[in-house]
Amino acid sequence: MRPLDDDAPLSARTGQIDRWGRDSAPGPFGGFFETVCRSWFRVEWEGLENVPTQGGALLVSNHAGMIPVDGGIIQTGIEQELRRSVYMLAHHGFFRIPFVGKVLNGIGTVVAHPDNAHRLLREDGRLVLAFPEGEKGPVKPRSERYRLQRFGRGGFVETAIRAGVPIVPIALMGTEDTTPVVADLEIGGRNLPLTLNSLLFGPILGAVAHFPAKIRARVLPPVHFVEAPEQSSYSRSLLMKRAEEIRGDLQLALYDMLAARESKWFG
Repeated sequence: MRPLDDDAPLSARTGQIDRWGRDSAPGPFGGFFETVCRSWFRVEWEGLENVPTQGGALLVSNHAGMIPVDGGIIQTGIEQELRRSVYMLAHHGFFRIPFVGKVLNGIGTVVAHPDNAHRLLREDGRLVLAFPEGEKGPVKPRSERYRLQRFGRGGFVETAIRAGVPIVPIALMGTEDTTPVVADLEIGGRNLPLTLNSLLFGPILGAVAHFPAKIRARVLPPVHFVEAPEQSSYSRSLLMKRAEEIRGDLQLALYDMLAARESKWFG
């Protein structure tokens, strides 16, 4: 099998650590998750031809599930099918947990900061995965199932424009069914979904034990921008308008996929 990113420098293809802390040698977790995607979630892709074969691009997707597996699903699928590395952006809080930060870096996860995203996209020409819903996606009420939450103030659009790269939206269907929500709890003024997984397996095992829902991924056409990269600022109204357009496209794709689905478990 060809290595990831054939045009990458030799150091990135020999099991060494890159400047982001990623180990290019496949670890046991990678092989395990590949099996999970193939045999447990039975992930099917469409529209992979919309992912650029070279150069940077910002991948954005809907975010759901406790604990979310969507990042791993997208990373694994694209790396297997297209042989291009995918770097994921994650909240800085995860990197404060002992040992977790090093593990996350090793599999290609980087602290979600505009400077990190810019270097990955602009300087390294990488595929970078972000979830504009942020933490709002996984903890939304069950009445909001498969309804995308706000995409903030368009920060991800600004990141793409400043780096001079397109945004590639990816709709995931099935991820919300791997951890079905049975009730909404309010703790400290915040909503906390109570999942069937936690009721059956307990809070710890239930957070990682996902049901085998059938997952489908649809890659939408890339969104290109005419604005010049690396400007000091961009119109806030423009950023929010483009962010809402991308959110709308993803929402329509999800509704279309749900309407065509015959079963949560078999697709």
